[in-house]
Amino acid sequence: MQRATSFQGGAYRWQVVAMLWLVCFFNYADRQAIYAVFPLLKSEFGFDSVQLGLIGSAFMWVYAGGAPFAGFIADRAKRVHLILGGCIFWSFVTVATAWCSQLWHFVTVRALEGLGETFYFPSSMSLVSDYHGPSTRGRAFAIHQSSVYFGTILGSWLGAVLAEWYGWRVGFWIFGSLGLVVAAVLYFFLREPQRGAADAAEMVATGHTLPHPPGKPLSIGDTLRLVLGKPAVVLLMLAFLGANFVATIFLTWTPTFLVEKFNYSLGAAGLNATLYIHLASAVSAPLAGMAADRLASKMAGGRMIVQAAGLLVGSIFVAMVGLCTTTPVLLAAMTAFGACKGCYDAGIFASLYDQIQPEARATAAGIMNTIGWGGGALGPLFVGLATTYGGAETDIANMSHAIALGGGVYLLCAALLAGAIACSQSANSSQQHPSPTD
Repeated sequence: MQRATSFQGGAYRWQVVAMLWLVCFFNYADRQAIYAVFPLLKSEFGFDSVQLGLIGSAFMWVYAGGAPFAGFIADRAKRVHLILGGCIFWSFVTVATAWCSQLWHFVTVRALEGLGETFYFPSSMSLVSDYHGPSTRGRAFAIHQSSVYFGTILGSWLGAVLAEWYGWRVGFWIFGSLGLVVAAVLYFFLREPQRGAADAAEMVATGHTLPHPPGKPLSIGDTLRLVLGKPAVVLLMLAFLGANFVATIFLTWTPTFLVEKFNYSLGAAGLNATLYIHLASAVSAPLAGMAADRLASKMAGGRMIVQAAGLLVGSIFVAMVGLCTTTPVLLAAMTAFGACKGCYDAGIFASLYDQIQPEARATAAGIMNTIGWGGGALGPLFVGLATTYGGAETDIANMSHAIALGGGVYLLCAALLAGAIACSQSANSSQQHPSPTD
């Protein structure tokens, strides 16, 4: 049985990020591949936009519904087993997707994929936070986040190219099989750290003591009070809901949008739907993580300021993607949106963990995923319904308007983060200058 190891600084903590980067790459490649072949599923099985939206949302609903339980378990069990065992499960489900031939088959495998993947982020983010303290956590999370973008790009592009050349099923066989191999190999190298080890090490190094030394796992009630009792945490989660609503729209519908509005081939749409957005995010996220680490060391809510700026500026480009009519403008808007998205994404869990003590972090991430992906799951269905039943003359005009509305959602999310920043600074001020007691 694997034991929890004491804090290990130096090279190994970055090797942990690299190993999890690989797992997360397949996490996103496996979930993204289905969206790239939507046009083929539409033509082969006769699925309409609402049915395709249901396939897209099935993953997200189960993923969101299982996340609090996954987080609660990850705060108590060995996270390495949850991460790699989950990878084995979802990789097998990815292979099984190739055997689908009816709507309920696709909905079922996507739901099972969500069940397998729901353990990953609560477990992995908690584990990374025990190898990286506040001084490097933003960078570590941002580097890990880049795997989301590369998995999304290659999952979409390779899924589409393989579908064009060999049929839509081949990509699922390949991605699923490779994920099984990765999980088996990493069982020999990935080690479980002690909870709170990185925070404790940094506190000791700077001559401080932990305000909340890690202890026994909290009860369900204490965990919920700790997580949901802080206004800044609630606002962070609501902002994540809105940002995910927009993100899932782009993940699900951009390949179809490019095929039907801009006459891309399936393979070109699979690549371009993700390349510009997610490559820009992959570049901006590590830079945003570095900037956030600096701001967080100087002021409460520093990471959230970087996130809010990304959402505020990004709202312009989300609307532009939906409303533009020429390819150069489209690609420029997608690139700029991706850069702004990376600024927000880099701090999703780092900002949350600034507010939460180590023994409740996986549960907090699970609850955040439930709220974010539960609401985000409505995005693909919203666009499917708007496309089918909207008031414009054509379906693609309806889809364009629905995508553009995401800009308004981004503005709302930026306002929520502004509230979270104010709450964080107020709480920090109260801790530094407590009221006199009688």
